[in-house]
Amino acid sequence: MLVHALAHVGLCVSDLERSLRFYQEVFGFKEVSARPRLAMEGEPAATLVGLPNVSLQAVYLERDGTTLELLAYPRPGSVAGDTPRPMNRQGLTHLSFAVDDPDAVAQRAVAAGGRLLEDTHIGVALFVLDPDDTRIELVRS
Repeated sequence: MLVHALAHVGLCVSDLERSLRFYQEVFGFKEVSARPRLAMEGEPAATLVGLPNVSLQAVYLERDGTTLELLAYPRPGSVAGDTPRPMNRQGLTHLSFAVDDPDAVAQRAVAAGGRLLEDTHIGVALFVLDPDDTRIELVRS
């Protein structure tokens, strides 16, 4: 087989340390010690990500066999989009977590700098936003 596995999911953030704390405290991600934090400037990173004169930082987190790469761009900075991101915009729409109590996890997310999307609450599921407004679905397991 040519494709062996999903390597990771990348998430652009405006404040690397704030997002690191959020995903660790709320969702139990652990920093991957085998993958050191990255700090890259210029080439070849500029060619890879398509941003000239780029400066980027990355940290890898893991939970349940899934790796989440948090990417911050000190230069040229990050670009915010619609808030919250419309679910029908093409591309990655959200992260989803199976939880015992969506309301309790939502409260933890809000306390850690996230935001509750109250209009999305349907009893067994709801959405919160992380500190950079990425949608996160909390589904009762």
